[in-house]
Amino acid sequence: MTQTFKAIRGIDDGGVRGRCVDMAVDALDAGEVLIRVDYSGINYKDALAVTGRARIVTRAPCNIGIEAAGIVASSSADDFRPGDAVIVHGFGLGMRHDGGFAQYVRVPAAWVVKLPAGLTTRAAATLGVAGVTAATAVAALEEAGVRPADGEVLVTGASGGCGGLAVEILARKGYRVVAQTRSPAKRAWLTTLGAAETQLASEVADSGRPLETARFAGVVDSIGGQGLSWALRSTRENGAVATYGNAAGNDFATSVLPFILRGIRLIGINGNLPMPRRLATWARLGSDLAAPVFSAAAREIRLDDAIAFCNDMIEGRTSGRTLIAMQA
Repeated sequence: MTQTFKAIRGIDDGGVRGRCVDMAVDALDAGEVLIRVDYSGINYKDALAVTGRARIVTRAPCNIGIEAAGIVASSSADDFRPGDAVIVHGFGLGMRHDGGFAQYVRVPAAWVVKLPAGLTTRAAATLGVAGVTAATAVAALEEAGVRPADGEVLVTGASGGCGGLAVEILARKGYRVVAQTRSPAKRAWLTTLGAAETQLASEVADSGRPLETARFAGVVDSIGGQGLSWALRSTRENGAVATYGNAAGNDFATSVLPFILRGIRLIGINGNLPMPRRLATWARLGSDLAAPVFSAAAREIRLDDAIAFCNDMIEGRTSGRTLIAMQA
């Protein structure tokens, strides 16, 4: 297949950064399933890859983009047929295998998820890795025994993609959500997602003590850093903290006291799930963990505008969920 298409490709020119290129379908990495990409959500990891701020792409040249939702164009695998609506994410996509910031992507069939009934490719891309990560964090709190009746749940970094989705998913499940954000302008939007209270990160009174006043039954942490430390020290007895972000830093300082005096559980979340759990999570995202308000608010940009957008994301000038409309 000699058709050409547009992509943002990680090129090593003294440091791997994203460049807009034209390439042939025949040049894509191998796989049984060729997908015509409708949408690709932009994640913080993608922005790091595009701007070269971190070594996300480990095999250059390589198309960037850790997820893609679209329609099967061709397949040699029995489980997929042309016309199937699918999503693919993880497994090194956009890092060491040509990724989703492209009008076509070709991947092994074992990586592909057929969309559950009721999810369009746009809705799936709106959820994407962010939705899977948020849903996995919420499920982790449920599995740790945190129930709506137990008290408030804090979401840090709530104005980001994962954070906003976590706010709506938790609120729709009946939790009283405290949404923490750096942006005063996003407080009203977080309320529309279901937040019972919004909190500015700059106004958090961190005493620095080993334990803060016990307030939250659970926490979904999107930022890491010292914000995670404060959240841990502010969690009630037998509460749980699910963390997946590092926008505020990789390191945080705390003591063992939240763990040995309050029995707090710190749960790491990795959205690159094994396939059985991945399929179950997508099924829930199409049913009880749906986030229709957040999904409807997602904005779309063209592939040509994605590099500039990724620079804005790194500089903290974006919020919510943004999709690249690949065929626009």
